[in-house]
Amino acid sequence: MIDEATVDAYNGDEQLTGLFAMLEENLTVPFTTTVLGVEVVVRSVDLAPDGRTAALCSRGRTRQAIGILELPLSTPGPAGSEWIEAYRQWAD
Repeated sequence: MIDEATVDAYNGDEQLTGLFAMLEENLTVPFTTTVLGVEVVVRSVDLAPDGRTAALCSRGRTRQAIGILELPLSTPGPAGSEWIEAYRQWAD
């Protein structure tokens, strides 16, 4: 999957962009997960200003971006969550 997302990438920034595009295209949102014991809804994914990929989460009126690397996933994960796992492998 990483190879598929980064086939035309020549550096880390281009690889990140390729993986983000696959996440954005394949991850089914919204979905729920639990963060610090609280159920949240992941509404979308976005590239944060610092260059990391973030899940945009909400609970009621509260909104927060959580890095994809730190985002716990429910079991089974949402459709397309295999791209989150691919992103995590790439980031390591």
